Parts: sequence; structure tokens; C-alpha cells
Amino acid sequence: MKKFAICCLFLALAAFIGLPGTSFADNYKGEYKLSVVPAASSGWGKSAQRFADLVRDKTNGRINIKVYPGGQLFAGKQTSEFPMLRNGAIDFALASTINWSPQVKELNLPALPFFIASEPDRYKAMDAIMAGQSGKMMRDAIESKGVKILGWGENGFRELTTSKGPVASPDDLKGMKIRVVGSPIFTETFRALGANPVNMNWSEATTGFQQGVVDGQENPTNGINIPLHIWDYHKHHSDWHYLIDPLLLGVNPKVWDSFTPEDQALLLEAAAEAELFSKALSRVGMDDGTAAAYLEKVGKQDEITDPYATMEQHGMVVTRITPEQLKAFYEQTRGVRDDWTQKIGPDLVKAAQDDMASVR
Repeated sequence: MKKFAICCLFLALAAFIGLPGTSFADNYKGEYKLSVVPAASSGWGKSAQRFADLVRDKTNGRINIKVYPGGQLFAGKQTSEFPMLRNGAIDFALASTINWSPQVKELNLPALPFFIASEPDRYKAMDAIMAGQSGKMMRDAIESKGVKILGWGENGFRELTTSKGPVASPDDLKGMKIRVVGSPIFTETFRALGANPVNMNWSEATTGFQQGVVDGQENPTNGINIPLHIWDYHKHHSDWHYLIDPLLLGVNPKVWDSFTPEDQALLLEAAAEAELFSKALSRVGMDDGTAAAYLEKVGKQDEITDPYATMEQHGMVVTRITPEQLKAFYEQTRGVRDDWTQKIGPDLVKAAQDDMASVR
């Protein structure tokens, strides 16, 4: 009896501390589901796959993450992703702040129209937000609602494409039907600019373009427009950077707590590397060359290194909005920024202004 008790105690200790023959990781799922809104070929989809690959390699296959692109896990309804992740129906998600903003109002900060675009260096400004006090405030707001954040990614600044054009001033937008996501700040922004915003899920958007239901749309160039071959639908591109689409790498808290501390550290390492990759994909050909250099360093050079030339080669007319022209858009959307500053939280907006000022 004494030997039996000692044996039981040894097995219990082994299970707890991970001695040979048993492992905390033995309880891991065979597959963890990672949700992504657009296609696998998008920069967003590639960033999610990069994270999954890094996790598999770093954990020697203990953690197997499968990417489900195209909104498969939430049947195309983008705003359902956050509650499904929080409730455990989804394990991981690489998600846009836009799609989670109905549940977390603070995530409307990057969608304040022309808020970041008006900065001297929009990429430095966005990086300062992500790394600064305002970024922490956004992460804290999400985690208070029940989702653990592992890091940021980036889908890119959202640019305007239309079947009519060019668009170089607010007057050029008057009466145009523009597809927007189901977030009120987008609707209000385009109404302020004189356009007619049409709320449409991304799964329905290309059909809407083909059928002429809408005249245009706004999405990141590298992340969405080029992989989609937007030139098949629209011949005009306006480079106005009116807002940015940061991505958040989130995990269900119970799933996170199920991993060993060692594997949690490896997941955070993978998230940090995937963040650099995601930013590089969204910025290549549009920054000072940093993005292209990074992709070359990690052996992941993108096929397209000059997005503007690519669009022009496919018959698009590219209009580069100047800082002077941008002022007209900025002024016409002032009321939207003022109104949403109160909804988002003046303290958060002030923190973001301070973060951006620190890198001017």
C-alpha cells in the first residue's frame, strides 16, 4: 500500500512539473483555428500564415495553428468575429480594429478621418501609437472585454478606388456610391465628404463592383487592392491615406492560459516577428525602403515592389493627393473627428496626439 501511494505521488508530481512520460502540452489541441477576414493571398492572410508557421517551428509542432481565411469561421459577418473569439468558438484571430470597433469603441481611434494622414510621416506616427500610451490603452480596452492581445499587425492605409474619377477634392466625391464596412464612422466620414456610403460585407463587395451597385471602395493598396486586382473593377486610385487599418493578433484567454509559460513566450516571439512581416508587406514600395529591406532579409520578398507602377501598368490612373489638397479633406471631416473624439474618449485621442508628436 505504501509503495502504491508513493507511485501515485510520483505520477502526480510528474504530471505537474512535466517529467518524462507526461507533459502539460499533451493536453494541447491537435489544431487551433485562426480567423482572417480576406483571402489567403492578401497581405493580411499572408501575415496570419506567417504567424502560424513561426509558431509551429518555434514549438517543434506542439502548437499547430490553421488559418481560416475568407471569413470562413464567422460566415462572412465580420463583426461576429470578436464575440466568437471571446466565447471560444475561435481560438486565434488576426483582426482589423475596424471589425472589432462595434464591441470596443476605443478601436475607432485609427479610423478618425485624416487624423494620422495629416502627420509629416504617417508610418512613424502609426508606429508611435502602437508602441505608445494610446496603443496600450487600446489593448487594455480589448482585454477588459475578454480577448488577450499578443501583438499588432498592419493591413495598411486605406486608399480610394473608383470607376469614376479622378478624385482629388471633396467635390469630386459628391454623389458617388462608395462601399464601406459596417462601422458608423465610415458612413459619417463619406457623408461629410458628399458621397453616398453603402454598407456592404466584403464577401458581397466584388459582386457589387461587377454589377455597378457602387462606384468605388476604400481599402489598403498592398493588402487588399492589388491582390484583388482592383483594376478589373475600378480605373481610378486616389492616394489619400485617410485612415489606417491596424491588425490585432488576439487569442481566447482560456486557450492562452492552457499553454505552458515557455510556449507562451514562444508565441509572443512569433507574434513580434509576424508584426514586422505584416508591416513590411503593407508598406513595401510606399515607405523609405525599410519594408523592402526587411522582406529581403527574411527571404520573403514580395512579388510587387512598386505598387503604383503596378496599378498604372494595369490601366489605373493614380492620383497622389498633395499635403495642400489633403487639407480640404481634413477640414471637411473635422466635425466627424470632433464627434468621434467624444465617443472614443478624449483622453485616448490626446494620448495618441502626444504619441505622434513625440516622433515629428
